[in-house]
Amino acid sequence: MGQWIIWRFLVLESKAKLVLTDSGGLQEETCILGVPCVTLRDNTERPETLEVGSNILAGTDPNKILEAAKISYAKKNSWTNPFGDGKIGSKIINILMDKLK
Repeated sequence: MGQWIIWRFLVLESKAKLVLTDSGGLQEETCILGVPCVTLRDNTERPETLEVGSNILAGTDPNKILEAAKISYAKKNSWTNPFGDGKIGSKIINILMDKLK
């Protein structure tokens, strides 16, 4: 049941136009999914999302949150995913298979 809920949440997240969060995990997921994010904190453990432009730190001030939301909502998801292409497992297996021949 838990996996079903996670899958459903990821589907909702992937269809979102904008996500506001204080979660580091969601900052990373939205970046990968191409969804703009506004982080409701003053810092992040996911600075890569700031560097590529998928995320804005807004803090907790309502005016700053609103401004960051307006900017993020208008963004096109043209950033590069800094977390890889999701194919590293296959690459590792291929390297190991070549080494074991």
